[in-house]
Amino acid sequence: MSRRKKSHQSHGTPNRPRLWGKHAVTAALDNPDRKVLRAWATRDAAGVMQFPKDVAVTLADVADLGRLVPHDAPHQGVVIEVEPLEEAWLDEVLQPGEEKAVLLVLDQVTDPHNVGAILRSAAAFGAVGIVTQDRHSPPESGVVAKAASGALERVPWVRVVNLARALEEIGEAGFWRIGLAGDASTDLKDALGPPRVALVLGAEGAGLRQNTREHCDALARLPITNAIESLNVSNAAAIALYAASVS
Repeated sequence: MSRRKKSHQSHGTPNRPRLWGKHAVTAALDNPDRKVLRAWATRDAAGVMQFPKDVAVTLADVADLGRLVPHDAPHQGVVIEVEPLEEAWLDEVLQPGEEKAVLLVLDQVTDPHNVGAILRSAAAFGAVGIVTQDRHSPPESGVVAKAASGALERVPWVRVVNLARALEEIGEAGFWRIGLAGDASTDLKDALGPPRVALVLGAEGAGLRQNTREHCDALARLPITNAIESLNVSNAAAIALYAASVS
């Protein structure tokens, strides 16, 4: 291990994202498909993290680590630079041999905190993966990984060029496609039924685009009170995943 007093100001790039926080970093180190390029850690953190022997670890103080990540990011004494995971493919997650499966489809959900939280819920409820449109979703990043709390390494994330075409393939694979929409007349519990379900969620505010709605088998709403207009998309995803998992 080497010691240096000054750190780079860059916070990583899509081709070399930086991950931070003990849960996100530990999950990345435990993932055999994740290539770790560099690591920075406090002396205490370096003593407990299981870094690969071929990865150079730079000892740094808390202030130095703070310069490696976005402002106020909770790095917890450890930062790593990695290669992005290999692309997951849609046909890999459709799992034709599985009788019951839940898949999440995100229609232009771009906030990395929300996508990370959705990945975490997907892992918690055993979803087979998430599908996003490549141009309208965040890249792998420390923000996504921290919000996912390790799930970025565990849940397949499929990026597609054409979301409508992907929904067609999902339907052809036997998934019942339910679009969550606040203006739907059917509650989610009544729209569930088939054992293979794709839950389709839109961005906050804009919701599902019309073309996305047209590629769903049903539209459903979460039965919330009039006290609030809508739920955060990551909260809605967690509730919908729970409902699908117990149906």
